[in-house]
Formats: sequence, structure tokens, C-alpha cells
Amino acid sequence: MKPSLRQQLERLALRLNELQATLNDPALSGDMSRFRAVNREVAEVGGVVDLFRHHEARERDAVAAQAMLERGDDDADMLSFAREELAAAAADIDRLHQALQTALLPRDPDDTRNAFVEIRAGTGGDESALFAADIARMYLRHAEQRGWRTEVMSESVSDLGGYKEVVIRVEGDSVYAQLKFESGGHRVQRVPVTETQGRIHTSACTVAVLPEPDEAEEITLNPAELRIDTFRASGAGGQHVNKTDSAIRITHLPTGLVAECQDDRSQHRNKAKALAVLAARLRDKDRHERAEKDAATRKGLIGSGDRSDRIRTYNFPQGRLTDHRINLTLYKLQAILDGDLGEVIAALQAASAAEQLALLESGGW
Repeated sequence: MKPSLRQQLERLALRLNELQATLNDPALSGDMSRFRAVNREVAEVGGVVDLFRHHEARERDAVAAQAMLERGDDDADMLSFAREELAAAAADIDRLHQALQTALLPRDPDDTRNAFVEIRAGTGGDESALFAADIARMYLRHAEQRGWRTEVMSESVSDLGGYKEVVIRVEGDSVYAQLKFESGGHRVQRVPVTETQGRIHTSACTVAVLPEPDEAEEITLNPAELRIDTFRASGAGGQHVNKTDSAIRITHLPTGLVAECQDDRSQHRNKAKALAVLAARLRDKDRHERAEKDAATRKGLIGSGDRSDRIRTYNFPQGRLTDHRINLTLYKLQAILDGDLGEVIAALQAASAAEQLALLESGGW
């Protein structure tokens, strides 16, 4: 084990002692929020320290077995036992070392949250809007396969039935952890339905995945900084369309960010949904501004999630999907568009973990 890694683990052991002393402080019982936070940290740090202590014990076992072999004991059974113990200890040390590295990787506090998935048509006109609809369908199918719940918060439909913009709320177990690497530019190469000469066109859409804030942590919106407009919902028709001004558009004046919702017949519920989306966008803006200041050395393999990044190409003539961040190519495009994103997501998560491990081993944290 590298000295830098051992030093981090020793510091965690000291931190555990501090936390346990804090838990024994009678004053803590009067602050339930802090009590829960300390308990969570004790559980997290305690698990890592337990692994470290087990690792140290097996290191001592390996040293003892090696010393027995070096003494050259005449007892054949003892020598055989020492060799077996040394091999077992070495295997355990390697396994525990890997487990410790994984346990030390920094956790994204947003990983357990629900998410808003925003999809916008980019270059390519009507074809781009149709592609945005295909991407929206892909995520909706994937969510259905995972047992997640989805809700279309707002949509702007193009003339040919695609999406100029659509915002989907996805609710389920660790949704943000699964979808956060989807943010970026998605490019398609195919013959559009509008193409009469069979030529392949390239168009694009952008995806932004935002963690849904907890109510307790949600950004407080100052009513004086909001402009709220009402308008009549647009849609495919029906008795409730264009009868009342139930749709809501909210503009955050200091930043110019806009959120709207026309999904519900109730103006009040549409306003609540639009406020939730706006809060998530403001929180995401704050996250990116902070990331730009301190994450230059941590960018790389997965990228920053910037909306302008071209992260993936969907090539229809070859039935190929390529994720450019990790040089992943899969020839199962239709299955992926039908929601089979598991292999892509797993590869992105593994690449991110590998990059974090490399930084950990180099002392980058």
C-alpha cells in the first residue's frame, strides 16, 4: 500500500474517534439534524476503518508466516501451514486493498436523487427535433425497464411531431447516479424522413441531466426576482386545450433562466412544477460555476457535462453507437434506442471510477 493511501486511512481512523466522541456528547441529542449527519458519517467512516484494520491484521499475518518460512523450521506441517497462510494472506490483502480504494472514492452527494432530463433540438432543423424525440423515448423506455416513474414536465412539439424541447422528471432508486453521464451533445447520422434523395444527414440534440434538490436544500427563490406569465396550453386538442390560461412560464430575472409547465389543467400545480424545474436549473448553474473553479484537474475521461460537448454518435447506416469520451462502440443501436442503456451506463461508471482511482493513487486528492 502506498504511504499516501495509508496516511489517508490513518486520518480516517482519527476522524472516527472524533465522531464517536461527538456522539457521546449529551448536547448532540438536542440537534437531531446534526445527530443524523454524525451518525451517517460514523457509518461511512466506520466501514472504511474496519476494512483498514482487517487489512492491517492480514499484513501482520503475512509477516508472521514469512518469518516462519525464513526460519526454516524442520516441521514439514508447519512449513506447509506457513506457505498456505502466506498465500491466503496475500490474496486477502489484495482484495482488501481494492475494496479500500473503492471505499475511498469521493461520493457524489447527488447520486441518490431523482433527476430532471432536459432534451433540446440542436442543429438540423426538423430532423434534429425528431432525433430529440427518439432520445426522449430512449430514456422513457430505459426508465420503464428500471421500474422508475416518469413525468413530462414541459414540452414544445415540432411540426413533424418531434421535440424542440422536452423536460422529463425521473423518479426512482439512484436515478441521478445512473443518468448523470448523459449530459452533453448527442449526434445522429441517418437518412431523414424529409430527405428525398436518400442522403445521410448529421444533426444533433443536447441533453442536460439535473439532480432534483431536496426540499430542505432547495434554492430559495425570491418572488421579487421572478416574472410569472400565464398562457393557454397548446396540444393535440381536446376539450381542455386552449380554454383557460393554465400554463405557466417563470423567468428568473437575475440569470434569465426560464422554466415552464403546461402539463396539468391546474395553474397552481403547473406553477409548483415550474418552480421545481427552475430551482433545479439554478442549482445546476451554481454547481457548474463551482466546478469550473476547482475541477480543471478532475476533468478528462468523462468530461465536464458541458452542453456543448459532443459525447455520443448514433450512426443508423452502421447500426452503431459510439461514446467518444471512453471510445466505446456498440453495434446494437436499435436495442439501445429501445431503452437498453445498461451496458453504456456501466462502462461510463467504470471509466469514471478508474479515473478517480488513478487520482487517489497519485495523491491527487
